[in-house]
Amino acid sequence: MDSPMCLVKNADGELCVEPEAIDYLMGLKQKVVVVAVVGLYRTGKSYLMNKLAQKRSGFALGATIQSKTKGIWMWCVPHPEKKDHTLVLLDTEGLGDVEKGDSKNDAWIFSLAILLSSTLVYNSQGTINNDAVEKLQYVNELTEMIKVKSSTDNEEEGEGTQFKQFFPNFVWTVRDFTLQLKIDGREITPDQYLENSLQHKKGFGKKINDYNVPRECIRNFFPSRKCFAFPFPTIPENIHQLDSMDEAELSESFREVADTFCRFIFQESRTKTVVGGHTLTGEMLGHLVNTYVETIAKGDVPCLENAVLAIAKIENQAAVDEGLAVYQKGMEDVKALFPVDINQLSENHLRSETQATEAFMKRSFKDENGEFLKALVEAIGNLNVNLFKQNKDASEKKCNTLLENLSAPMDQGMKEGKYTIPGGYEVYRNHHDSMVAQYRAEPNKGVGAEEVLEQFLKGKSAESNSILRADKRLTENEKKLKAEKMKTAELEQEKAAFKEQQAEMERKIENMGRGQKKTLKEMKKKMEKERKQQQQEFDRTLDRRMQEQKDLLEKGHKEKADLMREQIEEIKKSNELERDTNIQNQKALLEIVKQQAEQQNKQNEMLIEALINKSQVQVDEQLCMIM
Repeated sequence: MDSPMCLVKNADGELCVEPEAIDYLMGLKQKVVVVAVVGLYRTGKSYLMNKLAQKRSGFALGATIQSKTKGIWMWCVPHPEKKDHTLVLLDTEGLGDVEKGDSKNDAWIFSLAILLSSTLVYNSQGTINNDAVEKLQYVNELTEMIKVKSSTDNEEEGEGTQFKQFFPNFVWTVRDFTLQLKIDGREITPDQYLENSLQHKKGFGKKINDYNVPRECIRNFFPSRKCFAFPFPTIPENIHQLDSMDEAELSESFREVADTFCRFIFQESRTKTVVGGHTLTGEMLGHLVNTYVETIAKGDVPCLENAVLAIAKIENQAAVDEGLAVYQKGMEDVKALFPVDINQLSENHLRSETQATEAFMKRSFKDENGEFLKALVEAIGNLNVNLFKQNKDASEKKCNTLLENLSAPMDQGMKEGKYTIPGGYEVYRNHHDSMVAQYRAEPNKGVGAEEVLEQFLKGKSAESNSILRADKRLTENEKKLKAEKMKTAELEQEKAAFKEQQAEMERKIENMGRGQKKTLKEMKKKMEKERKQQQQEFDRTLDRRMQEQKDLLEKGHKEKADLMREQIEEIKKSNELERDTNIQNQKALLEIVKQQAEQQNKQNEMLIEALINKSQVQVDEQLCMIM
């Protein structure tokens, strides 16, 4: 993307997506790291985004008191350090714009930045004072703006520990910072400066409570926090030229902080994930933006669980389509060779089916009842049946054409009466056997060769009997022996046709069994991957909370540390319950697939048995006729 484009338009307080930006995301198949910047208008947010894009210009900086950015603007650039990842930069409309005068609209912009990002940068100016903290008022409203689950027994879900684990990393950038980083004469880091600014005041009353609440919210919802203090980049007179100034013209201390900030974002900002630890591609992010903005436009509360389910449905259907496309592409080469033998067709089918299943598994997620995997298996099965039929039709067509060409001289001989003379039957049989030998010697006839030959020879049976009966050189006893020999040959051909059909059926069943085993293997691999993702998400949340508890104990806040310990136990119990439920669901799904496979195998065995019985009845009837 050469320059930023508007992702979410804010027109007269109404939010809507920009189709062009969504189309761009839909075409982005790479995983994404999403960094969003929020803060008061005219505080230099856009400069930070341009710096992260490693461009001198892009996002509009502006040099007047009017806000330049409206809605949410997006810039997608290759990630500088993560291979095959795209860095998605979101520059949001300035909060607190006096020309807008709509705090509810600001809250939605802020909520969207949180919902969409993996790292949230909050940009302020001057110092981290009470005014700067209070300007982050929208954190207080998050529990009313966002839901984790569509339904819950806990009415105060937003206060629960589950709500916090889905929030992005939090980075506070303080611009034009002029103070010394010291407390009680001791030098401190910007991170320590931030943590000190978020400390509670002791005491009671409304004033104390108003002071503590926003700090409590920031600490509560953003357990991973980082701070950067930027000095003035240049003299005040040149600020309006910031986007056109060379780096060398900026102060050295400003450049150092800016470089450190960029390095931190590039290295520490993780790939965007959703509930369950599933990583997002640009396409999935596009679906997420659509889902959230449409929900907000309807006046509803965005729900993380519902959004993930909506994405899963779209992505899983796309995974089915992709799997089918992979299968069809894999079968194109062998299809061009029709007719082919059963082994060649089966090997291509198994290879293509495996590739299709792998493609599906790679893209799908939260296919909890296996609905979409079943759809893929069924669709591949239907395509496979159709391909087998096409191959057999091609085989029959080729074999019929071959027999028609090979038997043409005999047909001409019949017209000329070559076989209606004494001794003509022997000549006829020699030509007949020679034709059959030539037919069998012809390569690449496909799967219907013996069956077509059987039908052809049955059609010639009356002709052969007529010539036999008319041959005056043969005695009645010789005619009887030759008739029996002919019947025996027909019976042998029926057996050959049956063996061909049985081999085809058995190979199909073998294919199905091997396909089922590979599908089960891929399912288990996918389930294990999802379990690991969920565990990593849980471990990351737990580590943050335990570190926060440790910090509270070190600072002597025992009561809060005890409360944090209770929250940690709640997280552990919730994770254990969710893990057990997922394991049970996965086991149940695997059992259903196994049962379906066993049922299909029994049906196939019955088909083979019926085929064998039918053939045996036909053989017995033929033997009776011969006897």
